[in-house]
Parts: sequence; C-alpha cells; structure tokens
Amino acid sequence: MADVQQERAHAEHRWPAAIGVLAIIGSYVLLPPNFFGVVRYGVVGVCLALLVAVIVINPHRMVRQTAWSRRLGVVLVVVIGVTNQGLLVVLVQLLVQNTEDGPTLLLAALQVWLTNVIGFALLYWELDRGGPVVRTQRTRSEIPPADFRFPQDEDHDASPEVAAHSSKTSDWLPGFVDYLYFSLSDSMAFSPTDAMPLTHRAKLLMGLEAFAGFVMLALVIARGVSLLG
Repeated sequence: MADVQQERAHAEHRWPAAIGVLAIIGSYVLLPPNFFGVVRYGVVGVCLALLVAVIVINPHRMVRQTAWSRRLGVVLVVVIGVTNQGLLVVLVQLLVQNTEDGPTLLLAALQVWLTNVIGFALLYWELDRGGPVVRTQRTRSEIPPADFRFPQDEDHDASPEVAAHSSKTSDWLPGFVDYLYFSLSDSMAFSPTDAMPLTHRAKLLMGLEAFAGFVMLALVIARGVSLLG
C-alpha cells in the first residue's frame, strides 16, 4: 500500500496540460475568419469533447489509464498536431500572397506559432516513455524506452547540489512543463538544447517542429520588412 501511495504521490497533475489544450482552443477561436473558416469551430468542438473525456478519467492527477483513455489522449494531440500543420500551410499561403492586412496577419502568425509550440509539447508529453500515466505509475524497469534524454537523466555523477535533482537520486521524471520548455527551445533554436532525441519518431517530430518554426520566422521577418518599406 505504501508503494502505491508513493507512486500516486509522484503522479503528474492534469491541469498544466489541460490549460495548454485550452490555450490552443482559445487561439483557434480567435484566429482570423480566413483560417479554415467554420471548419475550425468543428475542430474546437472535437478538441473540447476529447478534453472533457480525458479530464473525467483523470480529473486531478494522472493515475488511471485504460486502452480507451490512452487512445483518446493520443487522438486529442494528433487532432491538434494535424490542425496546426494545416494552419501553417494557410499562413504560408497568405504571407506569400501578401494580400491580407499586415498587422492582422502577423498576429495570426504569432498565434499559429504558439499553438505549434504547445501542440508539439503535448505530443512529446503523450508519447515519451509510454505517456504521463505509465511514466509515474510503473516502476523504472517497466517504463518503455525513452524518446528523449533530459539532463536529469545523467546528472547523478555531478556535484551534490546538481545530482540532488537527478533521476537516479530523486527519482525525477519529466512532466508537461519540461516538454513545453523543450518544445519552445526547439522551435526557436531549430535544434535540441538540453534534451536529446533518442528514437526515430522523436527526431522526425523535432525536425518537423524546427522546420515549421524556421519557415514561420523567415516569412514573418520578410513580411515585417515589407511593411516597413
């Protein structure tokens, strides 16, 4: 019983990831009308329904997982990921055509970039080491192979004050905030900063995010220069 209580104490809170999903949904609603038109409201409805379903399963901490709850969580992040890439295509078209209102389009570009950062963070969070429930509710020997290596995974032989936060010393495991920071740095630096991809799918996802960030930055800078001119 003590082991079960300890595992549940390590369980990740639901709300950081849920707030990330709500931020994405709010951004979809506030985008200009020419971004997917009424279709995006259908996406908003699907995302809200899936979010409510996964919150009902784990309202406070990520302690329960069934085959269906796992599928619902993956479907939610996939819907967000596919929508974000579709929005990126629309954004590129509008930036290249140079026919829309400049400030409005630049603000929309910021919204698409932010949803992309949060969306990839959710995807990494859902896939790495079996997902947020498996990471904390199973013993280390039962957790699937990692997709990412964080600094804490190899800091056990550093100075005592650094090693205190390592995976080996404190049983540290990555949470949503860690994946959010990792996603943000990948989108801005176009390369890994502190965490390193270990699997092919992790490298492909990181490459896609970095490429999307580079395209948006290049086109937004070009658009900004044209407005100054």
